[in-house]
Amino acid sequence: MSDILSMTGYAVTQGQTPLGPVTVEVRCVNSRFLDLTLRICDELHTLDPLVRDAVRSHVRRGKLECRIGLKATDQNAASKTDTTALTHLRTLQNQILQTLPDAGKLSVMEILAYPGVVIGASIDEEKLQADVMAVVTKALDAFTATRAREGKALTDVLLGYCDTIDSVVQTLRPKLPQILASFKNRMQERLCAALQEPLAAASGLTKEDVNDRIQTELTLYALKMDVDEEMNRLLTHTAETRRTLKAGGPVGRKLDFLMQEMNREANTLGSKAASVEMTDASLTLKLTVEQMREQIQNLE
Repeated sequence: MSDILSMTGYAVTQGQTPLGPVTVEVRCVNSRFLDLTLRICDELHTLDPLVRDAVRSHVRRGKLECRIGLKATDQNAASKTDTTALTHLRTLQNQILQTLPDAGKLSVMEILAYPGVVIGASIDEEKLQADVMAVVTKALDAFTATRAREGKALTDVLLGYCDTIDSVVQTLRPKLPQILASFKNRMQERLCAALQEPLAAASGLTKEDVNDRIQTELTLYALKMDVDEEMNRLLTHTAETRRTLKAGGPVGRKLDFLMQEMNREANTLGSKAASVEMTDASLTLKLTVEQMREQIQNLE
């Protein structure tokens, strides 16, 4: 089973390279897709494609920012001047002065700025790349570890919400026959009191016939008010949520779909409410589903 990862996380690591110590910082917040921003110092900008590939191998979703900074050591101590380049530059200067005597001589700074005069210490590019990418990988591993820890905590929270939904359904289910029977009796008493005599007088039916017709209609209405199917689907959805969480991996989108289905069943339960208990259960279910949905927005 692969870990469930949160989309939010942070990590920072440091390491040594031939150019000096490098720092890699990774941070991420929620996003529907992978929104990657790289901020790499100029000395290491050629590593941009490698860093992007490394990030994409660790992260699928999230608004992620990766910063790579370098504190370059003093390379001047290992630098030297090229005698051949200096000789060539002097020859050129003398030729110019012979033709243009009023032209000024080159300053030391101008000589040092001339291409090829100063030779810096040689850098092993392959070693530099390997050292930097090792720090990047270390940062991404630490970043993934923080996301896994938060993902584990969110999983426990979601499982607790599933238990709450199951508890509401299991508490309401045994009360439904009594709730529906009580609702039917109340409605029958009110309708009979209000309609029995007028209908009997207008249609020529006996009061007993009118009473039977009212009871038949109420029975059909009570069947429409039955929410056993909705409660079964809620239990099915919580079971699927647990199975998805147990399987691990990128679960965010699937769980978000399940929350839509759960919310639909909770709304239907509320629309069919025939008692205060059913209304309270519907409100609790909708609140719990919304709390789950907010937490799921953090999962990859």
